[in-house]
Amino acid sequence: MIEVGRLCVKIAGRDAGNKCVIVDIIDDNYVLIDGNVRRKKCNIRHLEMLDEKIKLRKGAGHDVVASEFKKLKLPVWVRKPKEKKERPRKIRIKRKKAILEAAEGKKKKVKKIKKEKKAKKKEEKTEKKEVKKVEEKK
Repeated sequence: MIEVGRLCVKIAGRDAGNKCVIVDIIDDNYVLIDGNVRRKKCNIRHLEMLDEKIKLRKGAGHDVVASEFKKLKLPVWVRKPKEKKERPRKIRIKRKKAILEAAEGKKKKVKKIKKEKKAKKKEEKTEKKEVKKVEEKK
């Protein structure tokens, strides 16, 4: 009864009540479905098998399933492609320059801090030497 091309009705979940077809058998409990539902893995307990069968290859693509559903005059789940918004090129360049300048600024700050630390260490060493000289003179 569970075979590739078998028409089913989804009885659980978001797509409940919609017709679908088994595209691939994953294991004893799960199948890959497509049709008037989102193409996804589905538990066979969430499907009610119908008597009709479509002639499909194992792992058939969505376009093949859609054409078969259209022959049977059944609706098909159509995913709307996202609109690609192209960002202006100048902004990208300016942004990249700003990022690079910020990175250079950080490098300069780090170098400055390191120089200050070195200067402090030198001062401490010279102070220690002076203190030793003063103690030796006493």
